[in-house]
Amino acid sequence: MTKLSVRTRIEDLRRRELIEAAHRVFMQHGLGGMTTKRICEEAGMSAGILSYYFTGKDDVLFAMVRLNNRVLMEAVSRGLARATTRWDRLEAIVAGNFPQHMFEPNIAHAWLSVCAASATNPRYARLQRIFYARLRSNLASAFLGVLPAQRFAQIVLTVGALIDGIWLRRATGETLTPRASADLVLAVVSALLNEGERRELTRAAGTTATS
Repeated sequence: MTKLSVRTRIEDLRRRELIEAAHRVFMQHGLGGMTTKRICEEAGMSAGILSYYFTGKDDVLFAMVRLNNRVLMEAVSRGLARATTRWDRLEAIVAGNFPQHMFEPNIAHAWLSVCAASATNPRYARLQRIFYARLRSNLASAFLGVLPAQRFAQIVLTVGALIDGIWLRRATGETLTPRASADLVLAVVSALLNEGERRELTRAAGTTATS
């Protein structure tokens, strides 16, 4: 291993440690209390080290939320790998957006702060666009060939709005469980489908639909 690759790995590790430290500080003190000094102290590093890896506190916050988004994406991917029907895929997509270890008010606050900042911050706006594009792509794997384009667009908007709204309610401290939240989204989607569409979604892959 070259000195350059060792240095790169160390730098990646330090960045990850700072991001995780920022997350712990945020959980304890909130956005207003997430100071550079506290982040570095939590990471066990000198006060000036953060400026070497990040341009500032906002840059760390962006990296922290991006990391949380990656965790959501990985949760969805694991569920999709186990799916045997289109409905299984839909359940995996929805449930993956409410992971047990992340579905709590403080993390919801972080997500909402990025949503609010996306109106004026191009980096956050891009992060939001990527999230919604990924959601649409995942949902297409469940509904492609079942719904016409206009109704599929309605489902995508509905699922996205429900996910955002439930996280908003969680940020206010309302008691919601991941399972109950996912079930609510799935119930609304089911209500928007007709009987034939619901039957097609629950049909196992490789089988032939019957009339």
